[in-house]
Amino acid sequence: MTIYNSLSGEKEDFDKILGGRKKIRLFVCGPTVFDYIHIGNARTFLIYDIFTRYLRSIGVKVFNLQNITDIDDKIIKRARETNITPKAIALKFEKAYKDDIKKLGIDTVTKYAPATKYIKQIVKQIKTLIQKGHAYKIEGDGYYFDLSTFPEYGKLSKRTTLQAEDAVSRIDESVNKRNKGDFALWKFSKPGEPYWNNELGRGRPGWHIEDTAITDYYFGPQYDIHGGAIELKFPHHEAEIAQQESASGKKPLVKIWMHAGILLVNGQKMSKSLGNFISVRDYLEKRSVNILRYIVASHHYRSPIDYNEQMTIDAQNALAGIQEFLAKLSLAMKRKSIWGHRKSTGLTMSETLTTYQSKFTAAMDDDFNTPEALAVIFNLINEINPKIWSLDKKEVKLIVKWLNEKLKIFKIAVKLPKIPLKIRRLAKGRELLRANQQFIQADPLRKQIESLGYKVEDTPVGPLVLEKSKIQNPKSK
Repeated sequence: MTIYNSLSGEKEDFDKILGGRKKIRLFVCGPTVFDYIHIGNARTFLIYDIFTRYLRSIGVKVFNLQNITDIDDKIIKRARETNITPKAIALKFEKAYKDDIKKLGIDTVTKYAPATKYIKQIVKQIKTLIQKGHAYKIEGDGYYFDLSTFPEYGKLSKRTTLQAEDAVSRIDESVNKRNKGDFALWKFSKPGEPYWNNELGRGRPGWHIEDTAITDYYFGPQYDIHGGAIELKFPHHEAEIAQQESASGKKPLVKIWMHAGILLVNGQKMSKSLGNFISVRDYLEKRSVNILRYIVASHHYRSPIDYNEQMTIDAQNALAGIQEFLAKLSLAMKRKSIWGHRKSTGLTMSETLTTYQSKFTAAMDDDFNTPEALAVIFNLINEINPKIWSLDKKEVKLIVKWLNEKLKIFKIAVKLPKIPLKIRRLAKGRELLRANQQFIQADPLRKQIESLGYKVEDTPVGPLVLEKSKIQNPKSK
């Protein structure tokens, strides 16, 4: 298995990372809880959910740690705008985040770590940086990290020192900073802001320090994989490297940096001002979580996604194809006439599935190539479909088991449709008419079934009834 390392710019051997171990320490940057998460955030969290599922499916234990930024400038700003306390804002949107995560079916996170629960660890790391000469105090402002003490700053994002300090990318403005790119470790409190009293003074942590304090607490100064969105590579992840490697004196902070690609909407970054902001909860009110999971899995995790409504249509059609295939297999299982006439060991099908399993594994092991893995599933469906009615019971069971195991990795739950009694009766009546060669009389029943939102397909073993897609294709309007 190989994984692309953003630090080295190359695919690296995952087995070497494991070093004979069967446990991975994975940290993923979580949300800043000042608003509802959008589908771009969801993409990142779903990527690492599927990644964790796959690793666990092959016997690797994963400690999946995720922070929650519940104290930050954005939270304070939102509190001022709404006349609600920062703590109330953070609690409201942390709860909303966890509700959305549950709806997304993400249950692979081992530990959620809100920053305010780790103030002690944050203060300890800042004190270490001060003692080692990597941090300095600005009276009335706070403690800052001194970039001049860490020459390797920029090694992840491949920025030079000048670029790292440019006016566009710098954060934590202060005219008294030693270097333009210096970032805040501890901010002294201003009137009306939340604060903690300690040796550093009355204040609150900066954005970057919380992550390294949390990972150091759970994993120590070095661990296996750090995941997050590509937008966080600079300055956030650069700051994490500078902080932890300076505090511990050990390199590298992590063995592999994984970065998820950005999600745009119709070619533009999501923004409420542009009217293209799609929250997870708004999306899931109209669409199945399966659709969003499929869209995420059908794109390589490092590639950008330019989301548009057609993607939803394509995902729905793909999922409908899987559902129809499973429905056919279910219908084939109910067939009785062939069981007494054909005896099969299922050996040929076992060999076929072994081949597809090898291809699926090869795709997932090649830098977590989920689009190629999905293509393997559809290639199997395309191969089996023409001969589905000649399969025996054992072969059908093998296919269903294999397919469900793969869908479980993506947590895409494709269930057989529940056909209402009225529709089933209409389909049965139509079948009786067809059996009596009354095709003209049977056709109105087909049209009635379709008008009620279902479709009927005639197969060698009887009618197959499926629900029609409820999503309209915008191109057809």
